[in-house]
Amino acid sequence: MNQSAADLKHKQPSLRTVAMPADANPAGDIFGGWIMAQMDLAGAIYASYEVKGRLVTVAVESMNFHLPVFIGDQVSCYCDTTRIGTTSISIHIEAWVRRRASDVELLKVTEATYTFVSIDENRRPIPIKRHKGD
Repeated sequence: MNQSAADLKHKQPSLRTVAMPADANPAGDIFGGWIMAQMDLAGAIYASYEVKGRLVTVAVESMNFHLPVFIGDQVSCYCDTTRIGTTSISIHIEAWVRRRASDVELLKVTEATYTFVSIDENRRPIPIKRHKGD
């Protein structure tokens, strides 16, 4: 589900935030774990609207870091559903940045597929509630 920056003009990000100094190493590069956490949050927000219920993250596949993220970058995460199973949903997430001091519109910095499982109040997997017509 690779997208170009032009394709994103018609999409809303599931999450948008700014990379801050507390999220970086001494050289000013943002920690990969921070990016992964932002993507996890974006995917969970997106998936919860798709399944209308509580979810937990169970897997991250094919995490690819293409470019670094720097302090001050605006990070936006875009999501697409790749699979819906009986109890799980897989979401492909792309993280794009707008550099603080650059003329470049958007740059894709990382992407991965996150899998979430629908759970009940006892944290046990339950079938996903599908929308009517699905």
